[in-house]
Amino acid sequence: MKTPVSAFALILLVSAAATAVALPIATARTPAGAAVAAAAQPTTVPAAPLVSGLPDFTRLVEEVGPAVVKIDTTIGARRSQSTDEELEEQIPEIFRRFFGPGFQFPGPGGRSPAPRGRAMGTGFIISGDGYILTNHHVIDRADEVKVTLTDRRQFEATVVGSDERSDVAVLKIDAKDLPVVRTGDASTVKPGQWAVAIGSPFGFEQTVTAGIVSAVGRSNPYANQQYVPFIQTDVAINQGNSGGPLLNTRGEVIGINSQIFSNSGGYMGVAFAIPIDVAMNVAEQIKETGRVRRGQLGVVFQATPITTEQARGFKLPDTLGALVSEVVPGSAAEKAGIEVGDVIRSADGVVIRQPGDLPPIVGNKAPGTRIKVVVLRDGRERRFDVVLGELEDDPVASAAPARPGGPSAGPAGAANVLGLVMQDLGEAQRRQLGLQAGEGVAIARVEGRAAREAGLSPGDVVLRVGRTPVDSVAALERELRGVKPGQTVMLLVRGRSGGTRFVAITPDGDD
Repeated sequence: MKTPVSAFALILLVSAAATAVALPIATARTPAGAAVAAAAQPTTVPAAPLVSGLPDFTRLVEEVGPAVVKIDTTIGARRSQSTDEELEEQIPEIFRRFFGPGFQFPGPGGRSPAPRGRAMGTGFIISGDGYILTNHHVIDRADEVKVTLTDRRQFEATVVGSDERSDVAVLKIDAKDLPVVRTGDASTVKPGQWAVAIGSPFGFEQTVTAGIVSAVGRSNPYANQQYVPFIQTDVAINQGNSGGPLLNTRGEVIGINSQIFSNSGGYMGVAFAIPIDVAMNVAEQIKETGRVRRGQLGVVFQATPITTEQARGFKLPDTLGALVSEVVPGSAAEKAGIEVGDVIRSADGVVIRQPGDLPPIVGNKAPGTRIKVVVLRDGRERRFDVVLGELEDDPVASAAPARPGGPSAGPAGAANVLGLVMQDLGEAQRRQLGLQAGEGVAIARVEGRAAREAGLSPGDVVLRVGRTPVDSVAALERELRGVKPGQTVMLLVRGRSGGTRFVAITPDGDD
C-alpha cells in the first residue's frame, strides 16, 4: 500500500528538480525589453488611504436627539369642532367620495371658506429654560405654534421674534431643565467633512440623515437671503426638516437646515444650511432687543461675477471681486471715497471672490463698525477705512421706475463705433426716468451685433463710458474716440425696467 505513494513522491521530486534546472535557462533567454519593463515597476511603499472606515452616528443621535423638537403650526381662523361637523354634513356623500375629505362648497360670491393651513418643521433647544431656534419660514404668519419634545410632551410656543433676511426665528416654551445642543464653529467647516441632520421630514420625527459638506460660503441666487453664507450639503433634506440642526461628527450644531434646491420639491442632493454663528448672532439680537441690526456699505454691485470681457475692459488682472455700479448718496461708501467702477477685492480682511461674498461680511456686522475695504481702480489698489451705516428694516429698491416710452428729447444721429444710435435727454425727461440732472444719454436704436448680444435695447440710458460720466451724445462720442475693433469698452447702463449694470462691448469691425 505504501509503494504507490513513494513512487508518486519520487515523481514530484523529479519534476521539481527539472523545474529548478529549467528556470535559469528560461530566465537567461528572457528578452531585454521584458527585464526593463519589470525594472520600471514602482517599488515605493503604497500611500496610506486618505479615507478609512465609515462613521457610526449612534452615540451622536443618542446625545443630540433629545434636544431636537418637532414644530407644528396652524395658519388661519380658528373654527369649532361643531362648525366643522355641520359643514361636513352639508356635503352630499357623492362629493365626499369623489373629492375626498376636506372638500367644501364655495361660499357666497363663489369663494370658499378660508381653510386652516397647517405646516410642519423642526427646531432645536438652545437653552434649558425653553428657547428654541428654527426657521422664519416655518412659523411665518402662524396663529398657533406647537412644539413636541422627544418625550412626547407638547407645548404652546411663543414666537419671541423672527428675521426674514436670515430665515431665523426664536421660540420660547414654558419648561425647565431641558436638554440643549452644543454649538460648533461654522468657520472651521470644510467641504468633504461628514454632516448629519436630525429632523421631522413629512412628520416622521427624529429622522436621521447623513452626507458630506458640499461647499461653504455659498450664495443662493434663488433665495432672498443675501446676508447668509450658506453651507451646502448633500444630506437628505425634505419638507419638515426645515429649522433642524446640521451637525458635525462631534455632535455640535454647525448650521440650521433651511432650503433645498429641487425641481420636484423633494430631495435632490443640494441642501443649504444657515451657519450657526450667523443664526446665534440673530437670535441674541432678537432676545435682547426684539430686532436685528445690520451694517450697510451703501453700494450696488453686479449680482453676476465679473466676466473675462469686463475684466479686459477695466484692465483687471482677473475676474475676482464685486464691480460697483452705483454708490448710494450719503452712504458709508460715498463718505469713504468709494466710486462707481471700483472693484471691491476684500472687506474686513476677507477676499471677495464673487459678488455674493460681500453682503454677508457687511450685513453680519453691527452699524458703526469700522472695516477696511480694498478696491482696484484704474489698475491700482486703493484702501479705505469705512464706518458702516445701518441697513433699513424695509429697504427700498434702487431700481429706477419703469419707463413709459422711449426717449424723444433730441434727434437721433448715426450709429457710433459700437453700433449704437444715441439721443440726448432733456431735464424733464430725466426727472421722469428717475435720473439726476445732467445724467445720461439715451439709446435710440441698436444696430451693432456686439451691442445686441450684450443685451442693450432702445430706451436704455448710458450713464458712463468706463469711469467717466456722460450727459450728451457729444460727450459719449468723445469718450469713444479712438476705439478700434477688438477693443473692449465698458458702459454703465440703466436698464429700461430699472437697475444699473456695467456692460462690456467689443466691436468686431462689422458693427
